[in-house]
Amino acid sequence: MFVVRPAELADIPALESLARLASSGVHTLPRTTENLQRAVERSLASFAAQVEIQSEEAYMFVLQDQRDHSLVGSSTIFATAGTNGTYFAFRNDVVQQVSRDLNISHSVHALTLCSELTAYSQLSSFFIRDNKHAGNEAALLSRARLLFAAIAPQRFGDRFFVSLAGISDDKGQSPFWDALGRKFFQMDFLDAESAVEGARNRTLIVELMPHYPVYVPLLPTSAQAALGQIHPEGELPFSLLQAEGFEADEYIDIFDGGPILQAHRDSLRTIQHAQRYRVESGSVAGHEGDSYLVGNTREQGFRAIVTHGSLHGDALLLTSADLQALDVAAGEEVICVKL
Repeated sequence: MFVVRPAELADIPALESLARLASSGVHTLPRTTENLQRAVERSLASFAAQVEIQSEEAYMFVLQDQRDHSLVGSSTIFATAGTNGTYFAFRNDVVQQVSRDLNISHSVHALTLCSELTAYSQLSSFFIRDNKHAGNEAALLSRARLLFAAIAPQRFGDRFFVSLAGISDDKGQSPFWDALGRKFFQMDFLDAESAVEGARNRTLIVELMPHYPVYVPLLPTSAQAALGQIHPEGELPFSLLQAEGFEADEYIDIFDGGPILQAHRDSLRTIQHAQRYRVESGSVAGHEGDSYLVGNTREQGFRAIVTHGSLHGDALLLTSADLQALDVAAGEEVICVKL
């Protein structure tokens, strides 16, 4: 049994342990105690806020193993990507080159620095301890954020995106960064990541990054091959997000060239198929019930689990242990998606 819930200050030591397990390629997970504390405090304030229009809120969740109460993962959703600034990305463009005198016309792939994702809501910081062997708990950690967005739509935008880590080696060297970003920042990839603290909205980005289109054919072959490619640790979240309805190709990360996936909220499976039911307590054998992603409907004290349940009219039958994990009583309302 796993449960997703909002992060608390008491979780910081466990989150530090998780951060130490993450590779250098996972650049959206806070690493230091100070940054983790800042992220958790911001999240607590966001959950407590009475929000009518999305703003600078950030909601941090943890995945807890109910057997020993250990934390095995974390994820975040930002109400607006461009908090305290503008979110920068490279947009994949096609530049048409035409010479009438030579009767030549061809298309050139170019990258243009843009801020079009600024008003989008952003899924971020997905990390799970046992990435290679994760099962339903990985889907729970990823999709619980969208289940929360389904119960509190006023807190988020109409469009969502996710930036996945791009290709880098064991030493943190990125072929895309070496070919482009290093020329402007004059520092190693990991040093640059540290300088911006994983953010993509710092003023120094627009101060240093090229303002004119970058012609992809002028980049080394290794950098071109890295465009839109995923770091090995990003394969699990990529598969989950793709199944959810996210699509890639239009934007890439400005540092490592990793893919940026985007979707309209109405096309996301969790939000599109979420339904509300009255919950009742009873015995549900695994082979008798269907598998559901289930959450309570509270903006403060949100909880979500994946479990077996059985529908009886307008009621969803769950075990007493499930009700306890969700912190709901029989007769209360839950929101769920059939898996």
